Amino acid sequence: MLSDEFTVVVLQSNYIPWKGYFDLVHDADLFFFYDDLQFTKNDWRNRNKIKTAQGAKWISIPVGISAKRLICEVALVDSHWQRSHWDALYQQYKASRFFKLYRSFFEDIYLGKQWKNLSELNQHLIRSISIEMLGMTTVFRDSREFQLHGQKLDRLVDLVSQSKATRYISGPAAKGYIEPERFAELGVELVWKDYSNYPEYQQAHPPFEHGVTILDLLFNVGPEAAWYIWGWRDEKAAP
Repeated sequence: MLSDEFTVVVLQSNYIPWKGYFDLVHDADLFFFYDDLQFTKNDWRNRNKIKTAQGAKWISIPVGISAKRLICEVALVDSHWQRSHWDALYQQYKASRFFKLYRSFFEDIYLGKQWKNLSELNQHLIRSISIEMLGMTTVFRDSREFQLHGQKLDRLVDLVSQSKATRYISGPAAKGYIEPERFAELGVELVWKDYSNYPEYQQAHPPFEHGVTILDLLFNVGPEAAWYIWGWRDEKAAP
């Protein structure tokens, strides 16, 4: 599997993430779910935005109030949210051009299964969307498969080192704690992801909003979704 260039991305699993998350997944040869970290409330782990006539609206999974748990330890005790999230998606996107194409998959996610763990749900959705709907070949693994040492940055650097990566791509939000020299010492190229200039698509209820769940893109453009995430960039770079 390894080649001269081997790119790794490490991210916490998010709930039906926005297109930029999947752009990072596509960049990676190997993508690590990094869910053995502290769960943070009011974050992307258990909520995301959908487009509505009143603007972008949050849909959130209830996860209780405990602050002392890892992302992978977040239990989903009450399943009533599944029906309400499906109803919200159905009402907002039923008239979208490609809603019917994906309806059976997501209807089964929300109404056909009962999810007991947040990380399990998020990882299943991200893998399925990446491979089955966006046609990616990225390999997925979980950081819990590795014995990692240290805290925070030390732990991340250890995971990247054990992966034998030659390149590590990170979202720009990590600039606040990542020390580039740590990756240089490993001989690993550190690349900051650029989320700018994504093309707009036909989206209900203007003005256009980029920062919504990937489902908005899928339901509106269907099989063309990959072009709006990375295909436009590849096309622009072609000679």
